[in-house]
Amino acid sequence: MLRHLSWTARVGLVGVVTLAFGAVFAPWLAPYEQTQIVGEFWEPMSRAFWLGTDQLGRDLFSRMLYGARNTFFVAGLATLLSFSLGVFLGFSAAVLRGSLDQALSRLNDLLMAIPTLIFALVVLSVLPITMITLILVMAILSSTRVFRLARALAVDISALDFVEAARLRGEKTLWIIFREILPNALAPLFAELGLRFSFAVLFLSSLSFLGLGIQPPEVDWGSIVKENKDGIVYGVPAAFLPAGAIAVLTISVNLVVDSILKHTSSLKGGRG
Repeated sequence: MLRHLSWTARVGLVGVVTLAFGAVFAPWLAPYEQTQIVGEFWEPMSRAFWLGTDQLGRDLFSRMLYGARNTFFVAGLATLLSFSLGVFLGFSAAVLRGSLDQALSRLNDLLMAIPTLIFALVVLSVLPITMITLILVMAILSSTRVFRLARALAVDISALDFVEAARLRGEKTLWIIFREILPNALAPLFAELGLRFSFAVLFLSSLSFLGLGIQPPEVDWGSIVKENKDGIVYGVPAAFLPAGAIAVLTISVNLVVDSILKHTSSLKGGRG
């Protein structure tokens, strides 16, 4: 599989794997605890502090590693949950049709009509802000986009002959969804999965920057940007480093997904 990837996808894969490695092994790679004050505020990069210190004198490299851990965890779980919910409901609506399709589609339209950031701010201002709450809110809001795509794909695929043949054989709805429709919709769904993960990272960072994301003492990249934003006035790079990490992660994911999608599309074209 790797030998079919373009050089841009390999660069993206290196970026994703490097950041994911830092996130998984953060407790062992971080030289200090994430809340430990080890120096003066906004110290420059040095051998003792590879990325300098933040506004309280905490090691920025250590906080970046722990921030990567929380960013991957929350955004990853929210993406997986949104896809499980959106794909299953979208396929079910397309296969069963009728009143169920109308009810789910209109509910989805209603949720999509509300700006996601405003909706999340309203909900999180009322509910206790925990990681579980963040994951559920992000997953529900993201699942509306997945539902729309999954339903559109399933409507097209369910009209094909092999799906009609499965219906005539008396196959159950779940069989048609998971054995007939899903395998033929994996390529566009996989591309959407990468985009949803990238948007989840950006959405989580936006919430944390506004103070409604990951709460202290835990940290993510968006909260690090918020904590050190005042340093931009003095030329301190502490806020730019987590912002750069967010950009590297989202670009890397999209490079990998785009390459795999192009490879899958070329294979289908060759077989046709």
